This record gives sequence, C-alpha cells and structure tokens, in this order.
Amino acid sequence: MTEPISIVIPTLNAARFLPATLAALDRTDDIVVADGGSADESRAIAAASGARVLTAPRGRGTQLAAGIAAAIHPWLLLLHADTRLSPNWRTSIHKNTEIAGYFRFRLDSDAPAARRLERLVAWRSTVLGLPYGDQGLLIHRDLLRSAGGMKPLPLMEDVDLVRRLGRRRLIPLAADAVTSAYKWETQGYLRRSARNLLCLSLWSAGVPVSAIQRLYT
Repeated sequence: MTEPISIVIPTLNAARFLPATLAALDRTDDIVVADGGSADESRAIAAASGARVLTAPRGRGTQLAAGIAAAIHPWLLLLHADTRLSPNWRTSIHKNTEIAGYFRFRLDSDAPAARRLERLVAWRSTVLGLPYGDQGLLIHRDLLRSAGGMKPLPLMEDVDLVRRLGRRRLIPLAADAVTSAYKWETQGYLRRSARNLLCLSLWSAGVPVSAIQRLYT
C-alpha cells in the first residue's frame, strides 16, 4: 500500500518500549501518540520522534478513540506501545476498505514458552477470529465507523472491536508484530495467560468491564 496511514499508539509509562516501536515505523506516516498521563518520558520520546502527542483520559479504548479522532488519514493502524512491526510490514498490507488486517503475534524472547504462546495466539486468531491489540489492527475509517467505532473502554476494547467486525472481515497480514515479553516474563507465562483467559471469559459472560479491570494489571 502506498497510501499514507495514520498510526495511533496509546501510551502509559511506555518509555521502556516506545523508542523501538517508533523506530520501526515510516516517518512519512501520520503518527499519533495518545498518552493517558504518563509519569515517565513517554511524551518526550514520542515528540522527539516527530509524532503528534495528545493527552486523553486513561484507558486504552478512550486513548485510541481520541487518537482516531485526531488522525488525518482514512487508513488507520492501531498499535500498542510495546509492539514493534517487522521491516516488511508495509508491503504486507492490503487496500480492501471492507476488511481489517492484523499481524502475526511474536514475542521478543527465546523462551520455549514464548513459542508455545505464539502458536496458541495463531490458533485463537484464525479459528476463533480473535486477534488481540498486541497484533496491531489495520482498518479503514469507513469500516471502523460502520462497525460502531472504537468504544471508550478501559480494557477489552480490542476484543470488543474484533467481535463487532466478525471473522469474515478480518485477515492475517504477512508480517510480524513483535511484542515485548517483559510482562510475560515478570508475571509468568502461565499466570498471565490464565488471567487473560479469565478476563475474556468474564467479558463473554457479560461481566462489566469495571469489574474485569480489577483483575487486570
């Protein structure tokens, strides 16, 4: 795709990861960093890279919604602050405005547990049609609008959106989204995976996000 893209990145104390994420992007694109009140150097790092920085109420959905509203271009790439795209990401993306695309989930770890998790995420994405936000999401503004937009949720905003899109409007892209394994390694792969599964189960059962949020750190 040669069309310009608006890349929206929500941040909250992401200075540890943000430089690598920004370095992997094309500086000719419109990069919008929606910060939720970071106490570290996240805002300064983003501004120094040439990104447009705005402040939004804390919460990924709220921050993404604010970034999307400020974005210039009709094509949007929603990206987590601790996820860097592989060098070929630009050539992997499509032009179909009626389909959203997500990248292959990878972790920056050599641990066997990381490979097992990557395989599980690939299965979840293709079989269940549930790619998560750490895989990035390329979506045209018209498709996002027709699906109901980005809901201002503090978490589960990614699951909420892809479920509204449905599996038929989601395709995998042939490039990697390499996410930091820091949280997995500090919290434990099994513990973090179990927590994520519990949050998804509660969400599917209709439990309010405010209650689920207490389980999410």
